[in-house]
Amino acid sequence: MGTMNHFTFGWLTPALSYVVACAGAALGLRCTLRGLAATGASRRNWLLTAAAAIGSGIWTMHFVAMFGFAVDGTELRYDVPLTVLSLLVAVLVTGLGVFAVGHGRHRGLALVTGGLTTGLGVAAMHYLGMAAMRLHGGLRHDAGTVALSVLIAVGAATAALWAAVTIRNVYAAVGASLVMGLAVSCMHYTAMAAVHVHLEPARTGLGGVAPMEFVFPLAVGLGSFLFLASAFVVLSPAPRERAAHGEAGELAIEEFPTMPVRPAPGDHDRAA
Repeated sequence: MGTMNHFTFGWLTPALSYVVACAGAALGLRCTLRGLAATGASRRNWLLTAAAAIGSGIWTMHFVAMFGFAVDGTELRYDVPLTVLSLLVAVLVTGLGVFAVGHGRHRGLALVTGGLTTGLGVAAMHYLGMAAMRLHGGLRHDAGTVALSVLIAVGAATAALWAAVTIRNVYAAVGASLVMGLAVSCMHYTAMAAVHVHLEPARTGLGGVAPMEFVFPLAVGLGSFLFLASAFVVLSPAPRERAAHGEAGELAIEEFPTMPVRPAPGDHDRAA
């Protein structure tokens, strides 16, 4: 059995991964809310952005947390195709859940369907990411703990989608994002608690790439996208807010109409 350490860098990686998960959740909830208030192509684009935000946020959270994971007696590498596939799965299934809520006619059924789909996709993303890991040995998972992690993922996804269609207050949305980030982090570390490593020191030819060669640049890029996009969406006014500003401007014009400009005393003489 290999000795595992989930906190190689102390609390840095758990804290940073939590912040990334919250950023992805906040952006996803905000975009979903914008999508529900829009129609046609605008709704589709907002929901696609929400799916990309939540999916990439969960994926980035997982791999940032994995930077703190180490096993004594072996190096860790990652298979590139499986790692990319785990990202695509995260975005795709999140998109299915978001669109189920955004276009579902029955809110209760849409939330259950979307939450189940998204939760299973989050779990699939996690375990695909673990399958992409290469080390001198093999991994075994405890079935009971795996089932618990899947339940947490489904519960977190359902709660997040419920918040997306229910919460209208900005402060409540921030609180929902913090709770969702915590739930995603709990799901990750619960799933990691199910892992057991059997070392095979004679095993050679790990293949794959080191985390700093591929996973780190991709995680930094996605994290930057989340924070910049979050700032843009949060600072940009919603359609309702723009309408309110427009009404306020119209009222101001009605209350203070433009006064006619009177000609100066000598203007008539100069015009003549």
